[in-house]
Amino acid sequence: MWQFCGRPHMTREQLFRQVTLRVCGSLSLSTALEQVFELLSPHLPLDELRVNILDREMHAVKTVAVADANGARTMLHAPLVMPIPPGVEKELSGTSLADVRTVGRVEDDRATASIRSEFFPHVPESSMLLMRLLLGGERQGLLLLRAEGENRYTEDHKELMAGLNEPFAIAINNALTHHAVEQLQKTLSEENRYLAGELRGGTTEIVGASFGLAPVMKLVGNVAPTESPVLLLGETGVGKELIADAIHNASGRSEGPFIKLNCGAIPRELVDSELFGHEKGAFTGAIAEKKGRFERARGGTLFLDEIGELPAEAQVRLLRVLQSKQFERVGGTRTMSADVRIIAATHRDLPRLVAEGSFREDLWYRINVFPIVVPPLRQRSADIPALVHYFVQKKALEMGVYPPPPLAEGAMARLRSYAWPGNVRELENAVERALISGRDRPLKFDHIGMSAPDAAGLQAAAPETPDAPPHTLDKAIAYHIKRTLAFTEGRVGGPNGAARILGVNPSTLRNRMKKLGIAYGRKG
Repeated sequence: MWQFCGRPHMTREQLFRQVTLRVCGSLSLSTALEQVFELLSPHLPLDELRVNILDREMHAVKTVAVADANGARTMLHAPLVMPIPPGVEKELSGTSLADVRTVGRVEDDRATASIRSEFFPHVPESSMLLMRLLLGGERQGLLLLRAEGENRYTEDHKELMAGLNEPFAIAINNALTHHAVEQLQKTLSEENRYLAGELRGGTTEIVGASFGLAPVMKLVGNVAPTESPVLLLGETGVGKELIADAIHNASGRSEGPFIKLNCGAIPRELVDSELFGHEKGAFTGAIAEKKGRFERARGGTLFLDEIGELPAEAQVRLLRVLQSKQFERVGGTRTMSADVRIIAATHRDLPRLVAEGSFREDLWYRINVFPIVVPPLRQRSADIPALVHYFVQKKALEMGVYPPPPLAEGAMARLRSYAWPGNVRELENAVERALISGRDRPLKFDHIGMSAPDAAGLQAAAPETPDAPPHTLDKAIAYHIKRTLAFTEGRVGGPNGAARILGVNPSTLRNRMKKLGIAYGRKG
Protein backbone atom coordinates (compact mmCIF):
# COMPACT_ATOMS: atom_id res chain seq x y z
CA MET A 1 0.00 0.00 0.00
CA TRP A 2 1.43 3.35 -1.06
CA GLN A 3 1.59 6.45 1.08
CA PHE A 4 1.68 9.96 -0.43
CA CYS A 5 1.87 13.11 1.64
CA GLY A 6 1.58 11.03 4.81
CA ARG A 7 -1.82 9.67 3.76
CA PRO A 8 -2.41 5.90 3.33
CA HIS A 9 -3.53 4.89 -0.13
CA MET A 10 -5.32 1.91 -1.58
CA THR A 11 -3.39 -0.79 -3.33
CA ARG A 12 -3.11 -0.89 -7.10
CA GLU A 13 -5.59 -3.78 -7.18
CA GLN A 14 -8.06 -1.88 -4.99
CA LEU A 15 -7.72 1.21 -7.18
CA PHE A 16 -8.31 -0.87 -10.33
CA ARG A 17 -11.51 -2.33 -8.86
CA GLN A 18 -12.87 1.03 -7.66
CA VAL A 19 -12.11 2.81 -10.95
CA THR A 20 -13.57 -0.05 -13.00
CA LEU A 21 -16.80 0.08 -11.02
CA ARG A 22 -17.11 3.79 -11.67
CA VAL A 23 -16.13 4.04 -15.33
CA CYS A 24 -17.89 0.88 -16.55
CA GLY A 25 -21.05 1.31 -14.50
CA SER A 26 -22.52 4.16 -16.56
CA LEU A 27 -22.84 5.25 -20.18
CA SER A 28 -22.43 8.83 -18.93
CA LEU A 29 -18.79 9.71 -19.34
CA SER A 30 -19.20 12.85 -17.23
CA THR A 31 -20.67 10.88 -14.32
CA ALA A 32 -17.87 8.34 -14.48
CA LEU A 33 -15.18 10.99 -14.75
CA GLU A 34 -16.56 13.01 -11.86
CA GLN A 35 -16.58 9.93 -9.63
CA VAL A 36 -13.03 9.01 -10.64
CA PHE A 37 -11.87 12.57 -9.92
CA GLU A 38 -13.39 12.37 -6.44
CA LEU A 39 -11.71 8.99 -5.95
CA LEU A 40 -8.23 10.06 -7.08
CA SER A 41 -7.95 13.65 -5.85
CA PRO A 42 -7.27 12.75 -2.18
CA HIS A 43 -4.41 10.47 -3.25
CA LEU A 44 -2.69 12.28 -6.14
CA PRO A 45 -1.78 15.81 -7.17
CA LEU A 46 -4.83 16.52 -9.32
CA ASP A 47 -6.50 19.72 -10.52
CA GLU A 48 -8.13 18.38 -13.67
CA LEU A 49 -8.94 15.17 -15.55
CA ARG A 50 -9.36 15.23 -19.32
CA VAL A 51 -10.42 12.48 -21.71
CA ASN A 52 -8.83 13.06 -25.13
CA ILE A 53 -9.33 11.02 -28.27
CA LEU A 54 -7.05 11.00 -31.30
CA ASP A 55 -9.15 11.79 -34.37
CA ARG A 56 -7.10 10.56 -37.32
CA GLU A 57 -9.76 11.75 -39.78
CA MET A 58 -9.41 15.34 -38.58
CA HIS A 59 -5.69 15.08 -37.75
CA ALA A 60 -6.50 16.46 -34.30
CA VAL A 61 -6.83 15.72 -30.61
CA LYS A 62 -10.37 16.17 -29.30
CA THR A 63 -11.18 16.73 -25.63
CA VAL A 64 -14.54 15.05 -25.04
CA ALA A 65 -14.81 15.18 -21.25
CA VAL A 66 -13.37 17.26 -18.40
CA ALA A 67 -13.61 16.94 -14.61
CA ASP A 68 -12.31 19.18 -11.86
CA ALA A 69 -13.28 20.25 -8.35
CA ASN A 70 -16.41 21.98 -9.74
CA GLY A 71 -17.79 18.83 -11.38
CA ALA A 72 -17.60 17.24 -14.83
CA ARG A 73 -19.00 17.75 -18.31
CA THR A 74 -18.91 15.86 -21.58
CA MET A 75 -18.44 17.55 -24.95
CA LEU A 76 -19.10 14.73 -27.41
CA HIS A 77 -21.33 17.01 -29.50
CA ALA A 78 -19.03 20.02 -29.28
CA PRO A 79 -15.51 18.88 -28.29
CA LEU A 80 -12.43 21.05 -27.98
CA VAL A 81 -10.56 20.32 -31.22
CA MET A 82 -6.79 20.93 -31.34
CA PRO A 83 -4.93 20.21 -34.61
CA ILE A 84 -1.59 18.45 -34.22
CA PRO A 85 1.48 18.64 -36.47
CA PRO A 86 2.05 15.57 -38.73
CA GLY A 87 5.21 14.48 -36.93
CA VAL A 88 3.55 14.65 -33.55
CA GLU A 89 0.48 12.85 -34.90
CA LYS A 90 2.58 9.83 -35.88
CA GLU A 91 4.17 9.85 -32.45
CA LEU A 92 0.82 9.94 -30.67
CA SER A 93 -0.77 7.26 -32.84
CA GLY A 94 2.06 4.75 -32.41
CA THR A 95 1.49 1.45 -30.67
CA SER A 96 4.79 1.39 -28.78
CA LEU A 97 3.84 4.08 -26.30
CA ALA A 98 4.42 3.63 -22.57
CA ASP A 99 1.39 2.70 -20.49
CA VAL A 100 1.81 5.84 -18.41
CA ARG A 101 3.86 8.90 -19.25
CA THR A 102 4.62 11.91 -17.03
CA VAL A 103 5.51 15.44 -18.10
CA GLY A 104 7.19 17.56 -15.44
CA ARG A 105 7.42 20.73 -17.58
CA VAL A 106 5.22 21.40 -20.62
CA GLU A 107 8.05 22.87 -22.70
CA ASP A 108 10.17 19.72 -22.23
CA ASP A 109 7.69 17.52 -24.07
CA ARG A 110 7.26 18.14 -27.82
CA ALA A 111 3.81 16.57 -28.16
CA THR A 112 2.34 18.31 -25.11
CA ALA A 113 3.91 21.67 -25.94
CA SER A 114 2.78 21.65 -29.58
CA ILE A 115 -0.84 20.98 -28.64
CA ARG A 116 -1.23 23.10 -25.50
CA SER A 117 0.84 26.17 -26.40
CA GLU A 118 -1.63 27.63 -28.89
CA PHE A 119 -4.85 26.82 -27.07
CA PHE A 120 -4.14 27.24 -23.36
CA PRO A 121 -2.37 29.95 -21.34
CA HIS A 122 1.16 29.06 -20.27
CA VAL A 123 1.23 28.17 -16.57
CA PRO A 124 3.67 25.92 -14.69
CA GLU A 125 2.02 22.52 -14.62
CA SER A 126 2.66 18.80 -14.58
CA SER A 127 0.72 16.08 -16.32
CA MET A 128 0.41 12.32 -16.26
CA LEU A 129 -1.00 10.58 -19.31
CA LEU A 130 -2.49 7.10 -19.61
CA MET A 131 -1.44 6.50 -23.21
CA ARG A 132 -2.33 2.93 -24.16
CA LEU A 133 -6.12 3.01 -23.98
CA LEU A 134 -6.46 0.03 -26.31
CA LEU A 135 -9.51 -2.12 -26.96
CA GLY A 136 -9.31 -4.97 -29.48
CA GLY A 137 -6.01 -3.55 -30.68
CA GLU A 138 -7.64 -0.21 -31.53
CA ARG A 139 -6.46 2.85 -29.67
CA GLN A 140 -9.31 4.76 -28.00
CA GLY A 141 -7.48 7.85 -26.75
CA LEU A 142 -5.73 8.99 -23.60
CA LEU A 143 -6.52 10.13 -20.08
CA LEU A 144 -4.77 13.30 -18.92
CA LEU A 145 -4.23 14.12 -15.25
CA ARG A 146 -3.10 17.71 -14.74
CA ALA A 147 -1.74 19.44 -11.63
CA GLU A 148 -0.49 22.98 -11.19
CA GLY A 149 3.24 23.26 -10.55
CA GLU A 150 6.16 21.46 -12.13
CA ASN A 151 7.40 17.90 -11.48
CA ARG A 152 4.41 16.92 -9.34
CA TYR A 153 4.17 13.28 -10.44
CA THR A 154 6.51 10.53 -9.24
CA GLU A 155 7.34 6.98 -10.28
CA ASP A 156 5.06 5.77 -7.49
CA HIS A 157 2.19 7.69 -9.07
CA LYS A 158 2.94 6.09 -12.44
CA GLU A 159 3.02 2.61 -10.94
CA LEU A 160 -0.29 3.15 -9.16
CA MET A 161 -2.03 4.34 -12.36
CA ALA A 162 -0.47 1.82 -14.76
CA GLY A 163 -3.34 -0.66 -14.53
CA LEU A 164 -6.10 1.79 -15.41
CA ASN A 165 -5.64 1.86 -19.18
CA GLU A 166 -8.10 -0.97 -19.82
CA PRO A 167 -11.12 0.28 -17.79
CA PHE A 168 -10.78 3.75 -19.28
CA ALA A 169 -10.51 2.28 -22.78
CA ILE A 170 -13.78 0.45 -22.14
CA ALA A 171 -15.44 3.60 -20.78
CA ILE A 172 -14.38 5.71 -23.77
CA ASN A 173 -15.46 3.02 -26.22
CA ASN A 174 -18.86 2.75 -24.53
CA ALA A 175 -19.37 6.51 -24.60
CA LEU A 176 -18.31 6.85 -28.25
CA THR A 177 -20.44 3.88 -29.30
CA HIS A 178 -23.45 5.29 -27.48
CA HIS A 179 -22.86 8.67 -29.13
CA ALA A 180 -22.57 7.03 -32.58
CA VAL A 181 -25.89 5.23 -32.03
CA GLU A 182 -27.52 8.52 -31.09
CA GLN A 183 -26.16 10.16 -34.25
CA LEU A 184 -27.40 7.31 -36.40
CA GLN A 185 -30.85 7.55 -34.86
CA LYS A 186 -30.92 11.25 -35.66
CA THR A 187 -29.87 10.55 -39.22
CA LEU A 188 -32.89 8.24 -39.60
CA SER A 189 -35.32 10.73 -38.08
CA GLU A 190 -36.40 13.92 -39.86
CA GLU A 191 -37.78 15.30 -36.60
CA ASN A 192 -34.33 15.31 -35.02
CA ARG A 193 -32.45 17.12 -37.77
CA TYR A 194 -30.52 20.15 -36.60
CA LEU A 195 -31.90 23.62 -37.29
CA ALA A 196 -30.01 25.48 -40.02
CA GLY A 197 -27.72 28.19 -38.66
CA GLU A 198 -27.66 26.83 -35.11
CA LEU A 199 -24.18 26.52 -33.61
CA ARG A 200 -25.10 23.97 -31.00
CA GLY A 201 -24.61 20.25 -31.00
CA GLY A 202 -27.62 19.07 -28.99
CA THR A 203 -26.36 20.90 -25.92
CA THR A 204 -26.42 24.44 -24.59
CA GLU A 205 -22.67 24.69 -25.02
CA ILE A 206 -21.44 27.23 -27.55
CA VAL A 207 -18.70 26.14 -29.91
CA GLY A 208 -15.69 28.34 -29.12
CA ALA A 209 -16.73 29.15 -25.56
CA SER A 210 -13.45 27.78 -24.20
CA PHE A 211 -11.14 29.61 -26.65
CA GLY A 212 -11.91 32.61 -28.85
CA LEU A 213 -15.30 33.39 -27.35
CA ALA A 214 -14.18 32.96 -23.73
CA PRO A 215 -14.09 36.75 -23.00
CA VAL A 216 -17.53 37.12 -24.58
CA MET A 217 -18.95 34.27 -22.51
CA LYS A 218 -17.55 35.86 -19.36
CA LEU A 219 -19.51 39.02 -20.16
CA VAL A 220 -22.56 36.90 -20.90
CA GLY A 221 -22.25 35.34 -17.46
CA ASN A 222 -22.01 38.79 -15.86
CA VAL A 223 -25.03 40.37 -17.57
CA ALA A 224 -27.38 37.40 -18.00
CA PRO A 225 -28.80 37.38 -14.42
CA THR A 226 -29.70 41.09 -14.67
CA GLU A 227 -32.60 42.79 -16.46
CA SER A 228 -30.31 45.27 -18.23
CA PRO A 229 -30.57 45.77 -22.00
CA VAL A 230 -27.66 44.28 -23.97
CA LEU A 231 -26.27 45.49 -27.29
CA LEU A 232 -24.38 42.91 -29.36
CA LEU A 233 -21.92 44.37 -31.84
CA GLY A 234 -20.06 42.51 -34.55
CA GLU A 235 -19.79 41.74 -38.21
CA THR A 236 -22.42 39.79 -40.12
CA GLY A 237 -22.17 36.07 -39.51
CA VAL A 238 -20.25 36.06 -36.21
CA GLY A 239 -23.09 34.45 -34.22
CA LYS A 240 -24.74 37.38 -32.43
CA GLU A 241 -28.09 35.60 -32.33
CA LEU A 242 -26.48 32.63 -30.62
CA ILE A 243 -24.97 34.90 -27.96
CA ALA A 244 -28.38 36.51 -27.44
CA ASP A 245 -29.87 33.04 -26.99
CA ALA A 246 -27.15 32.20 -24.44
CA ILE A 247 -27.96 35.35 -22.45
CA HIS A 248 -31.64 34.44 -22.42
CA ASN A 249 -30.98 30.82 -21.38
CA ALA A 250 -28.76 31.95 -18.49
CA SER A 251 -31.22 34.60 -17.28
CA GLY A 252 -34.13 34.52 -14.87
CA ARG A 253 -36.39 34.70 -17.95
CA SER A 254 -35.13 31.43 -19.41
CA GLU A 255 -38.52 29.75 -18.90
CA GLY A 256 -40.17 32.52 -20.90
CA PRO A 257 -40.18 32.95 -24.69
CA PHE A 258 -37.20 34.07 -26.77
CA ILE A 259 -38.70 36.12 -29.61
CA LYS A 260 -36.63 37.41 -32.53
CA LEU A 261 -37.21 40.24 -34.98
CA ASN A 262 -34.89 41.20 -37.84
CA CYS A 263 -35.48 44.93 -38.09
CA GLY A 264 -33.93 45.11 -41.54
CA ALA A 265 -36.20 42.47 -43.07
CA ILE A 266 -39.57 44.15 -42.40
CA PRO A 267 -41.25 46.61 -44.81
CA ARG A 268 -41.41 50.08 -43.29
CA GLU A 269 -45.22 50.10 -43.20
CA LEU A 270 -45.38 46.82 -41.24
CA VAL A 271 -42.84 47.58 -38.49
CA ASP A 272 -45.43 48.82 -35.98
CA SER A 273 -47.63 45.78 -36.57
CA GLU A 274 -44.70 43.41 -36.12
CA LEU A 275 -43.54 45.10 -32.91
CA PHE A 276 -46.83 45.95 -31.21
CA GLY A 277 -49.48 43.89 -33.04
CA HIS A 278 -52.75 45.17 -34.51
CA GLU A 279 -56.48 44.90 -34.03
CA LYS A 280 -58.85 43.45 -36.60
CA GLY A 281 -59.70 46.12 -39.19
CA ALA A 282 -56.87 48.44 -38.12
CA PHE A 283 -55.79 48.78 -41.77
CA THR A 284 -56.48 47.20 -45.12
CA GLY A 285 -55.62 43.54 -44.92
CA ALA A 286 -55.93 43.33 -41.12
CA ILE A 287 -58.57 40.58 -41.23
CA ALA A 288 -57.82 39.36 -37.71
CA GLU A 289 -56.13 40.60 -34.59
CA LYS A 290 -52.42 39.91 -34.32
CA LYS A 291 -50.08 39.79 -31.36
CA GLY A 292 -46.85 41.75 -31.86
CA ARG A 293 -43.38 40.70 -30.76
CA PHE A 294 -43.60 42.66 -27.48
CA GLU A 295 -46.79 40.82 -26.58
CA ARG A 296 -45.46 37.41 -27.63
CA ALA A 297 -42.23 37.97 -25.66
CA ARG A 298 -44.01 38.79 -22.38
CA GLY A 299 -42.08 37.27 -19.48
CA GLY A 300 -39.12 36.52 -21.75
CA THR A 301 -36.62 38.19 -24.07
CA LEU A 302 -37.07 40.19 -27.27
CA PHE A 303 -34.09 40.04 -29.62
CA LEU A 304 -34.02 42.99 -32.05
CA ASP A 305 -31.51 41.99 -34.70
CA GLU A 306 -30.05 44.64 -37.03
CA ILE A 307 -31.58 47.44 -34.96
CA GLY A 308 -29.53 49.94 -36.98
CA GLU A 309 -31.90 49.31 -39.92
CA LEU A 310 -34.98 50.43 -37.97
CA PRO A 311 -36.79 53.38 -39.68
CA ALA A 312 -36.68 56.75 -37.88
CA GLU A 313 -40.41 56.82 -37.03
CA ALA A 314 -40.22 53.30 -35.60
CA GLN A 315 -37.24 54.32 -33.48
CA VAL A 316 -39.42 56.98 -31.81
CA ARG A 317 -42.17 54.50 -30.94
CA LEU A 318 -39.67 51.89 -29.75
CA LEU A 319 -37.99 54.46 -27.48
CA ARG A 320 -41.37 55.38 -25.99
CA VAL A 321 -42.10 51.74 -25.16
CA LEU A 322 -38.66 51.21 -23.62
CA GLN A 323 -39.16 54.28 -21.44
CA SER A 324 -42.76 53.70 -20.34
CA LYS A 325 -42.82 49.87 -20.46
CA GLN A 326 -46.25 50.18 -22.10
CA PHE A 327 -47.67 49.96 -25.63
CA GLU A 328 -50.88 49.66 -27.61
CA ARG A 329 -51.70 47.56 -30.61
CA VAL A 330 -52.10 49.37 -33.93
CA GLY A 331 -55.76 50.42 -34.08
CA GLY A 332 -56.31 49.55 -30.42
CA THR A 333 -56.96 51.54 -27.26
CA ARG A 334 -56.03 49.01 -24.57
CA THR A 335 -52.69 49.70 -22.88
CA MET A 336 -50.49 46.65 -22.38
CA SER A 337 -47.38 46.18 -20.29
CA ALA A 338 -44.05 45.47 -22.00
CA ASP A 339 -42.67 42.86 -19.62
CA VAL A 340 -39.65 41.97 -21.75
CA ARG A 341 -35.89 42.06 -21.61
CA ILE A 342 -34.36 43.73 -24.68
CA ILE A 343 -31.29 42.41 -26.48
CA ALA A 344 -30.35 44.31 -29.63
CA ALA A 345 -27.72 43.57 -32.23
CA THR A 346 -26.17 45.29 -35.22
CA HIS A 347 -23.21 45.12 -37.58
CA ARG A 348 -23.54 48.85 -38.27
CA ASP A 349 -21.49 51.67 -36.71
CA LEU A 350 -24.23 53.12 -34.51
CA PRO A 351 -22.20 56.11 -33.19
CA ARG A 352 -21.59 57.14 -36.81
CA LEU A 353 -25.31 56.73 -37.60
CA VAL A 354 -26.11 58.89 -34.56
CA ALA A 355 -23.69 61.55 -35.77
CA GLU A 356 -25.27 61.44 -39.23
CA GLY A 357 -28.77 61.76 -37.72
CA SER A 358 -30.09 58.44 -39.03
CA PHE A 359 -30.25 56.81 -35.57
CA ARG A 360 -31.70 58.51 -32.50
CA GLU A 361 -29.15 59.39 -29.85
CA ASP A 362 -31.61 58.81 -26.98
CA LEU A 363 -32.44 55.34 -28.31
CA TRP A 364 -28.73 54.61 -28.63
CA TYR A 365 -28.20 55.47 -24.96
CA ARG A 366 -31.24 53.39 -23.98
CA ILE A 367 -30.01 50.17 -25.65
CA ASN A 368 -26.25 50.66 -25.11
CA VAL A 369 -26.31 49.82 -21.40
CA PHE A 370 -24.08 46.76 -21.70
CA PRO A 371 -22.37 46.41 -25.09
CA ILE A 372 -20.70 43.12 -26.04
CA VAL A 373 -18.46 42.94 -29.09
CA VAL A 374 -18.47 39.51 -30.75
CA PRO A 375 -15.09 39.14 -32.51
CA PRO A 376 -14.88 38.06 -36.15
CA LEU A 377 -13.67 34.57 -36.94
CA ARG A 378 -10.31 35.81 -38.27
CA GLN A 379 -9.54 37.07 -34.74
CA ARG A 380 -10.34 33.71 -33.12
CA SER A 381 -8.80 31.15 -35.43
CA ALA A 382 -8.39 28.78 -32.48
CA ASP A 383 -12.16 28.16 -32.74
CA ILE A 384 -11.99 27.00 -36.37
CA PRO A 385 -11.10 23.33 -35.66
CA ALA A 386 -14.02 22.92 -33.25
CA LEU A 387 -16.39 24.72 -35.62
CA VAL A 388 -15.27 22.57 -38.56
CA HIS A 389 -15.79 19.42 -36.52
CA TYR A 390 -19.23 20.58 -35.48
CA PHE A 391 -20.35 21.61 -38.97
CA VAL A 392 -19.04 18.41 -40.57
CA GLN A 393 -21.05 16.37 -38.05
CA LYS A 394 -24.12 18.57 -38.41
CA LYS A 395 -24.18 18.84 -42.20
CA ALA A 396 -23.41 15.15 -42.68
CA LEU A 397 -26.35 14.40 -40.39
CA GLU A 398 -28.65 16.67 -42.39
CA MET A 399 -27.57 15.02 -45.65
CA GLY A 400 -27.90 11.48 -44.30
CA VAL A 401 -24.16 10.82 -44.67
CA TYR A 402 -22.86 8.56 -41.91
CA PRO A 403 -20.14 8.28 -40.87
CA PRO A 404 -19.01 11.77 -41.92
CA PRO A 405 -16.06 11.87 -44.34
CA PRO A 406 -12.60 12.70 -42.95
CA LEU A 407 -10.58 15.83 -43.64
CA ALA A 408 -7.73 15.58 -46.12
CA GLU A 409 -4.25 16.14 -44.73
CA GLY A 410 -3.51 19.86 -44.80
CA ALA A 411 -7.19 20.85 -45.04
CA MET A 412 -7.35 22.22 -41.50
CA ALA A 413 -4.24 24.35 -42.06
CA ARG A 414 -5.87 25.72 -45.23
CA LEU A 415 -9.04 26.59 -43.35
CA ARG A 416 -7.16 28.29 -40.53
CA SER A 417 -5.06 30.41 -42.90
CA TYR A 418 -8.11 31.93 -44.64
CA ALA A 419 -9.46 35.31 -43.41
CA TRP A 420 -13.19 34.31 -43.48
CA PRO A 421 -14.74 37.70 -44.31
CA GLY A 422 -18.15 36.01 -44.04
CA ASN A 423 -17.25 34.68 -40.59
CA VAL A 424 -18.90 31.56 -39.10
CA ARG A 425 -21.70 31.62 -41.67
CA GLU A 426 -19.17 31.43 -44.50
CA LEU A 427 -17.36 28.57 -42.76
CA GLU A 428 -20.62 26.67 -42.41
CA ASN A 429 -21.34 27.15 -46.11
CA ALA A 430 -17.82 26.01 -47.03
CA VAL A 431 -18.27 22.78 -45.06
CA GLU A 432 -21.65 22.13 -46.68
CA ARG A 433 -20.23 22.77 -50.16
CA ALA A 434 -17.31 20.42 -49.50
CA LEU A 435 -19.67 17.67 -48.32
CA ILE A 436 -21.87 18.04 -51.39
CA SER A 437 -18.95 17.74 -53.79
CA GLY A 438 -16.94 15.15 -51.85
CA ARG A 439 -19.11 13.11 -49.49
CA ASP A 440 -17.32 9.88 -50.47
CA ARG A 441 -13.75 11.15 -50.17
CA PRO A 442 -11.64 13.27 -47.78
CA LEU A 443 -12.69 16.93 -47.62
CA LYS A 444 -10.05 19.22 -49.12
CA PHE A 445 -11.63 22.73 -49.13
CA ASP A 446 -9.66 23.71 -52.22
CA HIS A 447 -12.00 26.53 -53.22
CA ILE A 448 -12.65 28.48 -50.03
CA GLY A 449 -13.10 32.17 -50.77
CA MET A 450 -14.18 31.51 -54.33
CA SER A 451 -17.86 30.83 -53.68
CA ALA A 452 -19.59 32.78 -56.48
CA PRO A 453 -19.19 35.59 -59.03
CA ASP A 454 -19.28 39.01 -57.37
CA ALA A 455 -21.77 41.76 -58.06
CA ALA A 456 -19.73 43.06 -60.97
CA GLY A 457 -20.15 39.73 -62.77
CA LEU A 458 -16.60 38.40 -62.41
CA GLN A 459 -16.26 34.65 -62.69
CA ALA A 460 -14.73 32.71 -59.81
CA ALA A 461 -10.97 32.95 -59.74
CA ALA A 462 -10.46 29.18 -59.87
CA PRO A 463 -11.34 27.25 -63.07
CA GLU A 464 -14.50 25.15 -62.74
CA THR A 465 -13.03 22.17 -64.62
CA PRO A 466 -9.49 20.83 -64.96
CA ASP A 467 -9.49 21.73 -68.67
CA ALA A 468 -10.65 25.34 -68.18
CA PRO A 469 -7.96 27.98 -68.72
CA PRO A 470 -6.83 29.73 -65.53
CA HIS A 471 -7.59 33.39 -64.93
CA THR A 472 -4.84 35.98 -64.93
CA LEU A 473 -3.37 36.92 -61.58
CA ASP A 474 -4.75 40.47 -61.86
CA LYS A 475 -8.25 39.12 -62.49
CA ALA A 476 -8.03 36.81 -59.48
CA ILE A 477 -6.77 39.68 -57.29
CA ALA A 478 -9.50 42.00 -58.57
CA TYR A 479 -12.14 39.40 -57.78
CA HIS A 480 -10.92 38.97 -54.20
CA ILE A 481 -10.64 42.73 -53.60
CA LYS A 482 -14.17 43.34 -54.93
CA ARG A 483 -15.55 40.54 -52.80
CA THR A 484 -13.92 41.97 -49.69
CA LEU A 485 -15.17 45.49 -50.50
CA ALA A 486 -18.69 44.16 -50.89
CA PHE A 487 -18.39 42.66 -47.42
CA THR A 488 -17.12 45.96 -45.89
CA GLU A 489 -19.73 48.04 -47.77
CA GLY A 490 -16.95 49.81 -49.68
CA ARG A 491 -14.90 50.71 -46.60
CA VAL A 492 -11.15 50.57 -47.39
CA GLY A 493 -9.47 51.82 -44.20
CA GLY A 494 -10.28 51.61 -40.51
CA PRO A 495 -10.61 48.65 -38.12
CA ASN A 496 -13.39 47.07 -40.19
CA GLY A 497 -12.04 48.04 -43.60
CA ALA A 498 -10.94 45.89 -46.51
CA ALA A 499 -7.27 46.74 -45.96
CA ARG A 500 -7.39 45.32 -42.43
CA ILE A 501 -9.04 42.11 -43.66
CA LEU A 502 -6.58 41.71 -46.54
CA GLY A 503 -3.59 42.50 -44.34
CA VAL A 504 -2.24 45.46 -46.37
CA ASN A 505 -1.78 49.18 -45.87
CA PRO A 506 -4.87 51.19 -46.96
CA SER A 507 -2.81 53.36 -49.33
CA THR A 508 -1.29 50.23 -50.88
CA LEU A 509 -4.75 48.77 -51.39
CA ARG A 510 -6.05 52.01 -52.96
CA ASN A 511 -3.09 52.09 -55.37
CA ARG A 512 -3.72 48.48 -56.36
CA MET A 513 -7.43 49.21 -56.85
CA LYS A 514 -6.62 52.20 -59.04
CA LYS A 515 -4.32 50.05 -61.15
CA LEU A 516 -7.02 47.38 -61.53
CA GLY A 517 -9.74 49.92 -62.28
CA ILE A 518 -11.74 49.25 -59.10
CA ALA A 519 -13.69 52.23 -57.78
CA TYR A 520 -13.60 52.78 -54.04
CA GLY A 521 -15.59 54.76 -51.52
CA ARG A 522 -18.24 53.97 -48.93
CA LYS A 523 -21.57 52.76 -50.27
CA GLY A 524 -24.79 54.52 -49.34
